[in-house]
Amino acid sequence: MTPVAGGKRAGARAPRRFRPALLGLAVAITVCIVAWGYLVYAAIDFGATARRDGSGGAWALLGLASVGAIACLFLGLMLLVRLSRALGITHAPEPKPKRDPNQPPGGRRAAR
Repeated sequence: MTPVAGGKRAGARAPRRFRPALLGLAVAITVCIVAWGYLVYAAIDFGATARRDGSGGAWALLGLASVGAIACLFLGLMLLVRLSRALGITHAPEPKPKRDPNQPPGGRRAAR
């Protein structure tokens, strides 16, 4: 066997460094998901109370807890997308090509 010339790995990696912004995103995602879980648990409890007692206040709290849970899950997922882009796992979509202002919509030129 012959040794590989040069001894360097192809595509050497850049040194890793600590990035506080990524830590902040990870903490925010964790807080959102924990809050979502608590709000789902509270909504289930408020729903059981509302069905048992029939009080209007429990129904209102059920609605607020449900909307809060939806908002926390949405925010957590949006932060997860930002974290995955910051880590280089995903990339932003390609921009659409600019349309010629003289060409009508639909891609065909007007008949003369």
